[in-house]
Amino acid sequence: MLRKIGRLFVIKTRFEAFAVIYALSLGAVERGKGYLIEYPGFGGKLLFLAATGAVFIAGAKILDAVRMEREQAEATRKA
Repeated sequence: MLRKIGRLFVIKTRFEAFAVIYALSLGAVERGKGYLIEYPGFGGKLLFLAATGAVFIAGAKILDAVRMEREQAEATRKA
C-alpha cells in the first residue's frame, strides 16, 4: 500500500517535471516579492535573484534526472 502511495510522488515524464518546475517558480517569485518588501534596495533584489535562480538549478537537475531514468529504462529493456 505504501508503495502505491509512494509512486504518486515520483516524476516520470517531462510534462510532470515541467509542472513541478512551474510550481517551484511560482513559490520562488512569491518568496522573492516578500524579500523585496522586507529588504528594500539592492539586498532585496539579490535575495530575489537567489530565490528564482535556485529554480533554474533545480529545474535543470529535475529534467536531467527524468532523461537519465528514461535512458536507463531503455538500456535495461535492450539488454
